Amino acid sequence: MTLPSRKIYAVVDNNVVVEMKGISISFPGVKALDSVDFTLREGEIHSLLGENGAGKSTLIKALTGVYAIDSGSIQVLGVERRFANTADAQSAGIATVYQEINLCSNLSVGENVMLGHEVRGPFGIDWKATHAKASTYLNELGLHIEPRSPLSSHSLAIQQLVAISRAVVVDCRLLILDEPTSSLDRSEVEQLFAVMRRLKDRNVAILFVSHFLDQVFEISDRMTILRNGQLEGEYLVGAINRSTLISKMLGRELAELDLIGRAATRAIDRSGAPVLKVLGLGRKGSIEPVDLEVYDGEVLGLAGLLGSGRTELARIIYGADRADSGRVEVRGVPAHLSSPQQSAHHRIAFSSEDRREEGIIGDLTVAENLVLAVQAKRGWLQKVPRAQQQSIIDEYMVALGIKPNNPNALIRNLSGGNQQKVLLARWLATSPQLLILDEPTRGIDIGAKAEVQQLVARLAEDGMGVIFISSELDEVLRVSQRIAVLRDHRKVAEIDNAADVGVSSLVELIAKEGAA
Repeated sequence: MTLPSRKIYAVVDNNVVVEMKGISISFPGVKALDSVDFTLREGEIHSLLGENGAGKSTLIKALTGVYAIDSGSIQVLGVERRFANTADAQSAGIATVYQEINLCSNLSVGENVMLGHEVRGPFGIDWKATHAKASTYLNELGLHIEPRSPLSSHSLAIQQLVAISRAVVVDCRLLILDEPTSSLDRSEVEQLFAVMRRLKDRNVAILFVSHFLDQVFEISDRMTILRNGQLEGEYLVGAINRSTLISKMLGRELAELDLIGRAATRAIDRSGAPVLKVLGLGRKGSIEPVDLEVYDGEVLGLAGLLGSGRTELARIIYGADRADSGRVEVRGVPAHLSSPQQSAHHRIAFSSEDRREEGIIGDLTVAENLVLAVQAKRGWLQKVPRAQQQSIIDEYMVALGIKPNNPNALIRNLSGGNQQKVLLARWLATSPQLLILDEPTRGIDIGAKAEVQQLVARLAEDGMGVIFISSELDEVLRVSQRIAVLRDHRKVAEIDNAADVGVSSLVELIAKEGAA
């Protein structure tokens, strides 16, 4: 398949609200944005797309005054602006609603809507008039909410709509919605989209950031794709299909991707009970009910774009987040995995994608980090004997080739690849029967990545069950015997890895509308 050449599809007869030209921003050792152009017009919903590290957040922060730009220009309504802070951007008519809502939960709905714009009378704030005006703004967006009700009494979806109503109060010309649907169910998404369409009809420009491609195609007029800090292209929604969009986000043609790596096609004995079986496991706002099985010696890959629900599913299986539907069996026996402690009891281990925040403890040594999971499994009152600690340290420092070979070094001083090896060693020391790996090769060099992949293959060959999550589809193919494909927080397909399965096959499944 040949990708179309890069094109810019202009929308005519619409006034430009924001025009960013040649935007570049650098951080130490990283060029986050490299001469990026971006245009927003009145009355359009414009999606900003790209994988992790593509530059989406940096572009938004440049537009909202969080980051100063190194070069380039920003024009708002035809006037060049330099934003020193977020207040400057707000005064220019730019409002932002983040995934983590910035509202005051101890105040009423009306107080949040009118915050800083309360109606004042001769004796201070006229609360009756303020709440009445808030009700007017809410009603304009089709939100029939009692303005005197506590904000904390409403769902996350309603709180987001309240935040949008506050943006309307300040008469914003551009509304930025950063992952607004990440924790919403379908009915709540529809309510949000109805509000977005009302604002569009009022000529408000909306910048929509989402990893849910179905939603992007449903609500957007245009889309801009960033990759590795550069502009890949700007497209009308009707001028690009899902497969082409995903290929452009990933940066390679499908035929090229298929040549990168082949899966381990080792046969798996599935005649007995699986080491793990989940039936209808789900959590509202995180992952729709999923069925999965993992057998001894099998690597089950979870494939999907960022935001597809891979991490959410892994955390629910492990008990880091609690499921609100479904059940779990371990070797055919019902198991209640509602906490990491219970999972550890069933010899299930989980290595988080956030190595720095949820993995390593930087101020501890390699040795202390390595024995941490064994100690936690025993309980903090039953200290692991020194001889056992030393045996674990000696075994895994060598087995995983951790460098430098100094267990007394602070782990924060190790490379990312060696930090990852320590985390894997930490969990392997607990003798798990199922190992869940979420992005185990993210941010490490190609040599360390190959070593981790080889380790996963060896563990599976020795009989361990593995759930393997990676944003790199070729990597999922390389290590997995079976692959579950996720999109928009639901499983849409499950396939056996085989010689005729390539990255293009996975991309088509991810992109296929209505797949189930």
